[in-house]
Amino acid sequence: DFSENVCHLVLARLPGAPAGTKGISLFLVPKFLPDASGEVGEANSLHVVSLEHKLGLHGSPTAVMQYDGATGWLVGPEGGGMAAMFTMMNNARLGVGCQGIGAGEGAYQKALAYAKERKQGRTPVAGGTGAIIDHADVRRMLATMRAELFAARCIAMANAVAIDMSHATSEPDWAARAALLTPITKAFGTDTGIKVAEIGVQVHGGMGFIEETGAAQYSRDVRVTAIYEGTNGIQSMDLVGRKLMDGGEAAHTLIDEMQRFAEEARATRPRMAGLIWNATETLREATEWMVSQKSMTARFAGSVPFLAAYARVLGGYYHLCAAVSEGSNGPRTKLARFYINRLLPEYKALLDHAMQGDADLYALDIEDFDVA
Repeated sequence: DFSENVCHLVLARLPGAPAGTKGISLFLVPKFLPDASGEVGEANSLHVVSLEHKLGLHGSPTAVMQYDGATGWLVGPEGGGMAAMFTMMNNARLGVGCQGIGAGEGAYQKALAYAKERKQGRTPVAGGTGAIIDHADVRRMLATMRAELFAARCIAMANAVAIDMSHATSEPDWAARAALLTPITKAFGTDTGIKVAEIGVQVHGGMGFIEETGAAQYSRDVRVTAIYEGTNGIQSMDLVGRKLMDGGEAAHTLIDEMQRFAEEARATRPRMAGLIWNATETLREATEWMVSQKSMTARFAGSVPFLAAYARVLGGYYHLCAAVSEGSNGPRTKLARFYINRLLPEYKALLDHAMQGDADLYALDIEDFDVA
């Protein structure tokens, strides 16, 4: 009701269309039909059935729509609906990944401001202010938030570069890099946003659960991003499925790039570079294991920890790049050291889980899930 006209993109079947996704077409269905002169005319036969009441994102109302008897125009070829939808979906996955990062950044800035002014307890540290940012655990939380956001943002930027380069050069290697990074950008960006927003509530302590501080809103609003445009489990399945159908070539090319840089970085950042090199080598072995699995169920069983580990190693690589580029022992180097020392080691357990296959999952019979 707030717009003069609304044009809905609707997936539907034409009469006699084949079964399955090949029979789905895309239609443009406007709220008001244009008249003979192209001006807004009579109302189309569509209705809002109900608004959806969500956990968060109250400023973005979504609705259940009814299109019975509505007039629409075919967009693209008959049966081309799913291809058109995935064009939109890939773009939206990048947008939602960045949405998660943006919400996390908002939560971080609010938590940092609160930690700088809130006085509670006392920690006698050099340069302390008497605020809770002096406390070791608060510093751990803030550093984790900042380091995770930096890693997620770098992955998203690398994805954007790959997309731009694929368009500019038409080289298949850039297109493969863009395709590989898309599910990682979406899943890691949104998981990071959720994690950071949750930590932001914790930094606020009891006030984080009070609406007037605004900390809880970030956590509510960002939660849906892990569901939007294909759940993060679907992103992981896409990574170990379609994105490894090249035998892991694109994944290995990126690992090679990380290893070469780590070798070069040993001259100036020996310890961090060594840890990154070891991580990339372990990631290479896990990628080879994943590619060798003929059972897609076995791949899917380990897909979520595999994507998380790939993102974790990528994050360490970009932190190392920032430290080397900085040249001095500045804030980028200090943050890289925190990430590589404290957060990067998580990749080991993740890859162990990724390579366990599906046996323990399917050892449970359906009725076993009902046992108290």
